[in-house]
Amino acid sequence: MTRRDYAMLLLFVVVCQSAGGLGALFTRSEIPTWYAGLTKPWFNPPAWLFAPVWVTLYALMAVAAWQVWRRRKEQAAAVRAALALFALQLLVNAAWTPVFFGWHALGMALATIILLLALIAATIIKFRRVHRPAGWLLIPYFAWVAFAAILTGEFWRLNGC
Repeated sequence: MTRRDYAMLLLFVVVCQSAGGLGALFTRSEIPTWYAGLTKPWFNPPAWLFAPVWVTLYALMAVAAWQVWRRRKEQAAAVRAALALFALQLLVNAAWTPVFFGWHALGMALATIILLLALIAATIIKFRRVHRPAGWLLIPYFAWVAFAAILTGEFWRLNGC
């Protein structure tokens, strides 16, 4: 691997982890106040679990995107399309937190996370066409977001927001 390969891996890690860090700006003040007052589903995970799960998922996402990027010379058009879709899903991912925690718009948060699930599924398909292991690295992310979609739906149902 070249220095550029390492630099790009670091860039992917920073970009992906920054999406999560941006979300933290919206959650920090809302968890002890607004979120604490919500009726929670029985399967709501403990608050301490979210940070390590997301850090891990963002790391897997970064490695997957980097693996796709490394195939840019052999599959230029497919790599561009896959990474464009990846960027779009990352933007929608980053948008969910301000919608849920910032605006307290649980119905809109549910719509956002359903869109995110569709984009992740499409990204997995595109990544697998470029580099099969890169697609597999996104499966835990899809599974967690599917769980989060169910959780979001239950927050919406229980709190009527």
